[in-house]
Amino acid sequence: MSSFVGVVVSDQWLQNQFTQVELRGLNSNFLSARNQSGKVTLGDLPPVMCKLKAFQHILSEDDIKAILRESSSDMTEEIDFESFLRAYLNLQARATAKKGDSKTSSSFLKATTTTLRHTISESERASYVAHINSFLRDDPFLKDFLPIDPCSNQLFDLAKDGVLLCKLINLAVPGTIDERAINTKNVLNPWERNENHTLCLNSAKAIGCTVVNIGTQDLIEARPHLVVGLISQIIKIQLLADLNLRKTPQLVELVEDSKEVEELMSLSPEKVLLKWMNFHLKKAGYKKEVTNFSSDLKDGEAYAHLLNTLAPEHGTTSTLDTEDPTERANLILEQAEKLDCKRYVTPKDIVEGSANLNLAFVAQIFQHRNGLTADTKKLSFAVMMEDDAQTSREERCFRLWINSLGIDTYVDNLFEDVRTGWVLLEVLDKLSQGLVNWKQATKPPIKMPFRKVENCNQVISIGKELNFSLVNVAGNDIVQGNKKLILAFLWQLMRFSMLQLLKNLKFHALGKEITDADILNWANSKVKSAGRRSQIESFKDKNISSGKLFLELLSAVEPRVVNWSLVTKGKTDEDKKLNATYIISVARKLGCSIFLLPEDIIEVNQKMMLTLTASIMSWSLQKKTENSESNPAEIGGSDASPAATPDGDIVSTTSEVEKEAEQER
Repeated sequence: MSSFVGVVVSDQWLQNQFTQVELRGLNSNFLSARNQSGKVTLGDLPPVMCKLKAFQHILSEDDIKAILRESSSDMTEEIDFESFLRAYLNLQARATAKKGDSKTSSSFLKATTTTLRHTISESERASYVAHINSFLRDDPFLKDFLPIDPCSNQLFDLAKDGVLLCKLINLAVPGTIDERAINTKNVLNPWERNENHTLCLNSAKAIGCTVVNIGTQDLIEARPHLVVGLISQIIKIQLLADLNLRKTPQLVELVEDSKEVEELMSLSPEKVLLKWMNFHLKKAGYKKEVTNFSSDLKDGEAYAHLLNTLAPEHGTTSTLDTEDPTERANLILEQAEKLDCKRYVTPKDIVEGSANLNLAFVAQIFQHRNGLTADTKKLSFAVMMEDDAQTSREERCFRLWINSLGIDTYVDNLFEDVRTGWVLLEVLDKLSQGLVNWKQATKPPIKMPFRKVENCNQVISIGKELNFSLVNVAGNDIVQGNKKLILAFLWQLMRFSMLQLLKNLKFHALGKEITDADILNWANSKVKSAGRRSQIESFKDKNISSGKLFLELLSAVEPRVVNWSLVTKGKTDEDKKLNATYIISVARKLGCSIFLLPEDIIEVNQKMMLTLTASIMSWSLQKKTENSESNPAEIGGSDASPAATPDGDIVSTTSEVEKEAEQER
């Protein structure tokens, strides 16, 4: 595996305005603007800039030209890459001002970092450091480096090798990463460090984090705002993990009937926590409704009533009698400390309304004392609403995949959130811009039901244009929440995305469609060419369950990535589970963005086996592209290297990949 060299900008401030993913994409856009003389002028920018996602549908080519003229009247003036970046930032600020804050997602999991926001809250950093010190102090590897001093840069120094972030992910969702795949040495070489961060980012996506604009180089450099932003997302996932009916069936006490149970299941963990808080505040006689974790909690009154209700043995009237908000906040934390709930906030955080830290504090209170009882009659509602395991796994896979694409809307409950059609339109537009007619689409919240049907009808219409199998399927089926049809549509959407990427990498020049059989044949031939013996007849071949085929395939595309001393024979259920968890982590460590679970391999889920194989194939072909780019002499000096958009999407490829593909076929 070749080492990665980031895009370097001489102006450090300017460099810090972008992640490496964004810089690589913007560098490709800059190069594409070169005119016949090989130079880039201001006049060359408008046609290129207006096609970038940041400015599409906001700034026209004429708008961009007018804005650029404000800084220079000479549009023939030659510019360098740094000037291009400054022009981009200027246009971005203008586009943001013109667009306004139109984001529809209010989820805490939506990425909190942007290219222009690089300040970090020292209070948040201190809270997250306290969390790490508390939960990972006994970790066999990290215990030698803990506790971390929150007043130093020790957190960022420790994050540079990727081990800490991987351990945090496993803390949030146990079993996500097979720790045998983490490179844990006191001194890691650049290749091993890059592997850890690749494993971290792909695993973070697999638990629901938004990491669209973060690259491995950003984590290797330990950029503070990106590291803290990622840690914040991981910790919140851990703190809110129990806020669902599967983990805490007692939550049914918050509702009255089965219909309300359905609504409860569709809520994000953040909203469930608010519902729980208001449930207890209402019992306590508190008249106001808490609608957020910021301004509604600043005066401390809600906290005082909540703690008195949940822990009457520590209850006091002095908290409410105090008029000074800071003093009240101090008393609240004294009371919370008796429940071992103080880690995440200071009195200042409460008074200033720190949303992230208040949310963490309330979640901590919920974990220690939720005040709910197990009503067996209501628990039957929850049992009625449970999905079968297969449907649940597929819902999880598609939900995480959608969120990994970086669309504006964050999906908390797949079957509920797609019913307006808007999310599916966003996904379709992300996969292939120009497919969606936004003039005929209605953005949520949607009050009139027929608007939802219109959105979903357009979704189905586009699906038919893409040759999806949609016999007797109408937009209203999505609006009605038909789970079987929704899953079937999303599978075809994911498969389309996967095959399009492979087509670009493998058959771009030939214009040939790629099939499932092509992927299967590639896997078998790749394993055979490496001197291995495993072969499968289809993606539902029961021999897959041992894990041997995928381990040999991973080793074939990158010999150093599999540690064979850790591989079992895959004969018993326990051995199969060990191999399956190792396969997933090794694939993510390699660079594959996958969302399956070990059970999918053990039970040989045909769809998931196809996506896993295709992901490995995509990585292998992309690696060949990168090697060809770094050694152009080997391919006759071709410079048609893959270009990435600011979102990291591949838009072109070299002919060398196609040659390799033809040879392998």
